[in-house]
Amino acid sequence: MWVSTVQHQILGVVPARALTTARRSPKFPSSLPKPPGTFRFDIRFRVSKSKVWAAKKQLNELETREPESEELLVREKNGESFDFGWLPAFPHALVASMSNFLFGYHIGVMNGPIVSIARELGFEGNSILEGLVVSIFIAGAFLGSISAGFLVDKLGCRRTVQIDTIPLILGAILSAQAHSLDEMLLGRFLVGLGIGVNTVLVPIYIAEVAPTKYRGSLGTLCQIGTCLGIIVSLFLGIPSENDPHWWRMMLYIASVPGFILTLGMQYAVDSPRWLCKAGRFDEAKAVINDLWGAAEVEKAIQEFQSVSKNDGNDLNSRWLELLEEPHSRVAFIGGALFVLQQFAGINGVLYFSSLTFQDVGVTNGSLANLIIGLTNLAGVLCALYLVDNQGRQKLLIGSYLGMAVSMFLVVYANSFSLDEQFSHNLSILGTVLYIFTFAIGAGPVTGLIIPELSSTRMRGKIMGFSFTAHWICNFFVGLFFLDLLKKFGVAPVYATFGGVSLLAAIFANYFIVETKGRSLEEIEKSLNSNSQAGGK
Repeated sequence: MWVSTVQHQILGVVPARALTTARRSPKFPSSLPKPPGTFRFDIRFRVSKSKVWAAKKQLNELETREPESEELLVREKNGESFDFGWLPAFPHALVASMSNFLFGYHIGVMNGPIVSIARELGFEGNSILEGLVVSIFIAGAFLGSISAGFLVDKLGCRRTVQIDTIPLILGAILSAQAHSLDEMLLGRFLVGLGIGVNTVLVPIYIAEVAPTKYRGSLGTLCQIGTCLGIIVSLFLGIPSENDPHWWRMMLYIASVPGFILTLGMQYAVDSPRWLCKAGRFDEAKAVINDLWGAAEVEKAIQEFQSVSKNDGNDLNSRWLELLEEPHSRVAFIGGALFVLQQFAGINGVLYFSSLTFQDVGVTNGSLANLIIGLTNLAGVLCALYLVDNQGRQKLLIGSYLGMAVSMFLVVYANSFSLDEQFSHNLSILGTVLYIFTFAIGAGPVTGLIIPELSSTRMRGKIMGFSFTAHWICNFFVGLFFLDLLKKFGVAPVYATFGGVSLLAAIFANYFIVETKGRSLEEIEKSLNSNSQAGGK
């Protein structure tokens, strides 16, 4: 069974209005120390000024605006301007997204070989134990999500991700060497524990190191990594249909990205916002200089400090602070988004998709799953472009409306007396369209917008709380979906998914604020000012 999570073209041509010909800026003062073991880019950028739109609306109508100053690297080619301002932060985001590749890989790695595993370990035919091998992964992820907030406050994202690769590597190796059900369960639990921590940390890390203009596009690397991990695991799973022991090799391979992630994060930077919270201002300035440009250093540090005066800059935030405004509002939005995402039926649809394909003669399960995986990837690649152009709220609303229409197509195909072949084709169309529209918005935007709305102080705990809600709902949807399908049939269950999708679109319209083009500090100040105004 596939477990979904918060699932964009990196090089893009942008309008010439926002760009100027690149010139080298004055070198950053040599007195500032450069953190050891970080990627270095010797490119300097010229600052481009743009008008600032006044933020005059209420909390749920925050206006997007162009950043007051942007660090851009422009290359003139055939009269067109190419924007490379994302490039300095890209390697760091790419390395971090290797965690999501692992997540996707472990989602798909059990899809085909579970029958061979059950036969070799002695629990073949026991559907409860087969389900336990899959669901123990979710139990570990649940505990990992809870602990992630504490770890990121104390150690920062970079070190925590490195430490978190330990259970990922050990779990993969232990599962590959398992000769009993207990060993397999322990290995899967350790993997889930590591995945639970990383799914919280990586969106936070990318949101905090990415320049404002490219935060959405770089944030979607998480979802691209997840999709690629699923697809790779499905490709590698093809030999398992003929080789009953191939699953061990697949699980051994799962340990390799963990080693790459550990090494890569050694050369990645710490989040400048976390460095400021920890009082390491010189290191924070050096990181900002490298990633955003020298002209952004003082402005960014001033924004960090102005926010910390109101919200506190220590590394000891408490869970009870989630009950205080504006943290309680953001935690409610984050939890609700994941609850709606899961009860909109993504896991059920992904699970049932192979049976839908079988109805029209596609009996090869690996081929059916590969079609679904490629559809998912195509949707995320569309989101890569759209998220920073159309904005988060529009994508969420449009995505859920598309999912609702898709579900109602499947309901129509299964509820009325139609030509059999037409009915099957309509079901296939509805399933593929559902997954594509999910991947455009409901998948990637959910994990992206929560850290954007969260305060620097409580970002880790709000994300941990939100993902805890995700894993709980994920577990129950996976547990009861097939029983509900057998008891009520396809049409009522899928109609419910469509109804929840409509509810999610309404929720996004009334509760989600637009964060496109605004720095995390600008968003936090707006939330705080609206919260204080509402309390007077």
